[in-house]
Amino acid sequence: MSATTMPAPPRLQGPLVLRGLLLAGLALLALLPVLNQLPPDSALHVSDFIVSVSGKWICYAILALAIDLAWGYAGILSLGHGAFFALGGYAMGMHLMRLIGPRGVYGHPVLPDFMVFLGYTELPWTWWGFSSFPFAMLMALAVPGLLAGVVGWLAFRSRITGVYLSIITQAMTYALMLAFFRNDMGFGGNNGFTDFKELLGVPLNTGAARSMLFYAALASLGVALLLCRHLTRSKLGRVLVAVRDAESRVRFLGYDTTHVKLSVFVLSAMLAGLAGALYTPLVGIINPGEFSPGNSIEAVVWVAVGGRGTLVGALLGAFSVNALKTWLTSFAPDLWLFALGALFVAVTLFLPRGLVGLMQRGAGR
Repeated sequence: MSATTMPAPPRLQGPLVLRGLLLAGLALLALLPVLNQLPPDSALHVSDFIVSVSGKWICYAILALAIDLAWGYAGILSLGHGAFFALGGYAMGMHLMRLIGPRGVYGHPVLPDFMVFLGYTELPWTWWGFSSFPFAMLMALAVPGLLAGVVGWLAFRSRITGVYLSIITQAMTYALMLAFFRNDMGFGGNNGFTDFKELLGVPLNTGAARSMLFYAALASLGVALLLCRHLTRSKLGRVLVAVRDAESRVRFLGYDTTHVKLSVFVLSAMLAGLAGALYTPLVGIINPGEFSPGNSIEAVVWVAVGGRGTLVGALLGAFSVNALKTWLTSFAPDLWLFALGALFVAVTLFLPRGLVGLMQRGAGR
């Protein structure tokens, strides 16, 4: 190199770009409730709808993280995470229904309106303790985790993997959906839970409650992302990737792959339950439709579109696909399922590493 030759500038690295985009996106999200307080005629004003729908997307991003942790790093393609999400939502919904008390249509101090309508004379034992917020949050994590533990233990110890495991988890989701549609289950039947009044003493359907729930969801997303990042960069994370790529070799090296997969599957289900618990007060309703197998499949598509095995890709996929869904269904709702299928096929054929892979290639040039 001659004295007059300038060194080439350092190449912009993909991970640095993604990290910058992530921080910028989180900062922008944090500003939305603040901009919502500006006068409606302000150029920077953000509508209530934008704040509400962004809060939903944040909950979906936590669900996408949970799926990416299991599928992207451990190779566990679950089509049942919608069930874990819904169970967390129902746990929070039961707490919100207990808080209604005599303010319900029938004015019963203990029983929710649907129980009075169906002729219940006392509160079922499955509802005991849900008047406590900490207990409800504990159940939102414990019930999905317990279900994942049972299903995972039965499947992994039998070395059921691949499409067979996916079918089992989807069957579990469909069975739960049918069960929760029944009125005699004591969970509201096909109407589910709605008409919530307050949470932690704050009346719902107000600007203050909307902001509180939004920031609670955003903080939970940050904590979930840090937890998953720490886990995937630890020794356990490296073992998970090894199990995903060559489970038989990992087992030959002496690792108990059943316990490794079971632990990450349970943690993933608990994160999905947390997302559901945050989702219910944000949208104001929870019903058996959340158990629909199609919801679980759609959530897997988010991760595939964003780029599985990257964490950031899960967030990017959840926000981008749901933004597309909101835009498309506003004028052509019948086309959404066709667009979702075409999107998944296009990503599989042309972007196997998702949007994150595309960004990394562009930043590396």
